[in-house]
Amino acid sequence: MGTTRSALIAALVASAAMLVRPPGLLAAGRWGADYFPNVALTTQDGKVVRFYDDLLKGKAVAVNLVYTRCTASCPLETAKLAQVQRLLGDRVGKDIHFYSISIDPAHDTPAVLKAYAEKFHAGPGWLFLTGNEDDINLVSKKLGSSSLTDLASRDGHQPSLMIGNEPTGEWMRNSAVDNPRFLATTMTNFFGNPKRGGPLKSYAEAPAMPEVGSGGYLFRSRCSACHSVGSGPAVGPDLAGVTARRDRAWLVQYVSEPDRLLDEKDPIAVDLFARYRNVRMPNLRLSPEEVAALLHYIEEKSRSPVSFRNAAMP
Repeated sequence: MGTTRSALIAALVASAAMLVRPPGLLAAGRWGADYFPNVALTTQDGKVVRFYDDLLKGKAVAVNLVYTRCTASCPLETAKLAQVQRLLGDRVGKDIHFYSISIDPAHDTPAVLKAYAEKFHAGPGWLFLTGNEDDINLVSKKLGSSSLTDLASRDGHQPSLMIGNEPTGEWMRNSAVDNPRFLATTMTNFFGNPKRGGPLKSYAEAPAMPEVGSGGYLFRSRCSACHSVGSGPAVGPDLAGVTARRDRAWLVQYVSEPDRLLDEKDPIAVDLFARYRNVRMPNLRLSPEEVAALLHYIEEKSRSPVSFRNAAMP
């Protein structure tokens, strides 16, 4: 087995989700109404629903925690989950249901959540939910999505995506910022696909990964959910030619600390925030070497004539 194939398998194993069951319910074999709270939550459309009866019972679900004022992982989580939804197509809302629950219910009213969902082009079958803070904390704890860092800062919450099949009692924890194709494939394998028959392929049969370099990997894994280089704007601006149009020192600073520049009212950061529907660019905590590799990749990718033809000024 070649080095590339070995690296691919290692990466898949490292990214693999963890199948979980609560120790107290192993004998029962499932999580149900005796485990999950049936608290009331409110959707982005103002509809009151019960967590267990209306959202979980009899369903296959993907659940994460977000909040709209997040300056860390939430924008990236939401953008990547939007890509997963597009990959799954009409299965979302029919046999797979997406739920994003706010951990800042005092601010995240249904109207705020509705606007947030629209910014990321969330489609049917994906509910954004708010409610009583104590109830949300209980839901978070029962899902295993709460963390000690939540106590110090909401931005410390873990970007987890809980995937569950309530009828079978099987649940899986994934990273909500993983590769969207990996997540979509994971859900398809976990829940099954009625349109596809036959045995599933082994990861050992996966094709070799293309050599994209560290900058290309960073762009694909961290940036492509919101940006393109030459395919037009998405959640954020098209980045083709940005290294030629913007001052290099400013670019390095903005990629490194977009939240700080916005808080300091940097005029370019404020303009981008307003032009792209008040979506915050998350602080990806990139090292100087990673920032340099990412900008080099964008610069090289921008040399394509197609990139410049499709790009809008970011």
